[in-house]
Amino acid sequence: MKYTMESHFELNEVTKKLPKHLHKFIVKQPYEEYTPQNQAVWRYVMRMNVDYLSKVAHTSYLAGLGKTGISIENIPHMEGMNRILKEIGWAAVSVDGFIPPNAFMEFQAYNVLVIASDMRTINHIEYTPAPDIIHEAAGHAPIISNPEYAEYLRRFGEIGSKAISSSKDYEMYEAIRLLSILKEDPNAKEDEIIAAQSTVEFLQENMGELSEMAQIRNLHWWTVEYGLIGTLENPKIYGAGLLSSIGESAWCMQDSVKKAPYSIEAANVNFDITKPQPQLFVTPDFAYLSLVLDEFANTMALRTGGLKGIQKLIDSNSLGTIELTTGIQISGIFTKVIQDKHNKVAYFQTSGETALSNRDKELIGHGISHHKNGFGSPVGKLKGINLPIEDMSPRDLKAYGIYEGEFMTLEFESGVIVKGKAITGTRDLRGKILLITLDECTVTFKDEILFKPEWGIYDMAIGKEVVSAYAGAADVASFSDFGKVSDTKTHKIVYSENERKLYTLYQKVREIRTHSKINESEIIDVFNQLLEQFPNQWLLLLELYELALKNNFSIKSALLKSLEELKSNKSYTRLIENGLNLCEF
Repeated sequence: MKYTMESHFELNEVTKKLPKHLHKFIVKQPYEEYTPQNQAVWRYVMRMNVDYLSKVAHTSYLAGLGKTGISIENIPHMEGMNRILKEIGWAAVSVDGFIPPNAFMEFQAYNVLVIASDMRTINHIEYTPAPDIIHEAAGHAPIISNPEYAEYLRRFGEIGSKAISSSKDYEMYEAIRLLSILKEDPNAKEDEIIAAQSTVEFLQENMGELSEMAQIRNLHWWTVEYGLIGTLENPKIYGAGLLSSIGESAWCMQDSVKKAPYSIEAANVNFDITKPQPQLFVTPDFAYLSLVLDEFANTMALRTGGLKGIQKLIDSNSLGTIELTTGIQISGIFTKVIQDKHNKVAYFQTSGETALSNRDKELIGHGISHHKNGFGSPVGKLKGINLPIEDMSPRDLKAYGIYEGEFMTLEFESGVIVKGKAITGTRDLRGKILLITLDECTVTFKDEILFKPEWGIYDMAIGKEVVSAYAGAADVASFSDFGKVSDTKTHKIVYSENERKLYTLYQKVREIRTHSKINESEIIDVFNQLLEQFPNQWLLLLELYELALKNNFSIKSALLKSLEELKSNKSYTRLIENGLNLCEF
């Protein structure tokens, strides 16, 4: 299947740089599906946020709201946001809920903000476990107007997208995705939610050693999502999870929530997406975030390579890349590694489609169609020869019998033996040899046959060590369709006739608010219908009270009385009190 986004997305200077394999995650923003109640929820949360966060958020937040084209009155259109975001070198795309972590990070690396297009329901107005447009647009977007933070986000994406996952990480991603979808669906069955919650809890307790991706997701959570900045005594909020939750943004400031200095140790502190966080981390400034990120990157196979790097790729069972000292890069699904007596890589093997690259560009003739059945090669120096093949001049190569048309036997220090007739060599632009291609070739390690002449031509990668190992492909164009879109889709909420009737009242109040001359009889009419059919609709009552108060209509007393009565329901008490406080200004 071919994926394009031209049909439903406006390409701009930023999004046109996205590699093709990311296009499949992009969906058309379902703007027409947002109900008038969704719009009212957006307005309530945004008004609360702007009022409260002006006191506790980092100064970039309020300034960023204006810079990123986010309105308090209406759920943002992605196209409108993009026209403004491109001024600061960023863009936004709409996706369906959670997408795989590597893909999420890769979007960030291209300065693209991933925005879950769904909108939280009124039942989850204070906090939702599902990613939604309030969290993404009103939480993430404003802070990226700060250049130092925006660069941290981009670098995080660049490094995070290379983090190697374990096979359990994908299970966890799917489990959390399903749980968040069910929790946000008012029509979901209770037993389905309990079963999904149990799966998440079981996986959390049985993840084993944390993978690179699990660790970097922890760092992302404690900074980008739930980060505080400043001093331990007087921190400010910059994490999108806190900025978009009117419940947690107030809760996190309490003394009972432990505040710890942010450090690389946060990589090993797991989080539970369905519960308030027991502790939060405070960074002194945005520059410090980048220092910790770089410190963590130094521990990744991306920078350390070696045997452990290939073992991580084998465990991931996903597309990954290794790079050898010559700069040759091998991208595929790694299935085997042989280690020598010094615990170094003696031989590696991929299965299925594999591509060879240099400096992130596929080598001509070495794409997945040529290496469709996998690729294997020895690594290291030749036995008894101190000079690695990669450092040999043409004269050296000839002296050791490595030249075209010559049948040769190459015995590596590790014990791998390559026998065959050299056909040609592939060099980089500086003349360094990357590959030797052999015919009639046999490759063995002890009693094991690794390659037979009848399998065809053998390409041997040159390099004395594996210097890097990371998730994904070296050349993003080599594999047109890697990265899987989840089969679990966000549930489209089915509304009853009664709910649709209620939404027409929400729409009517939205329209009344925009009139230049507001008529009290219209407000009385909606109020009477609410009392008769929807007596618990606290949010619409608040909107009516706000209009009556602003215009000094006599109906304001009756509206306030109804709101005070509804406050006796503990689910609404704080929400109504906060809304009434806003109406007074």
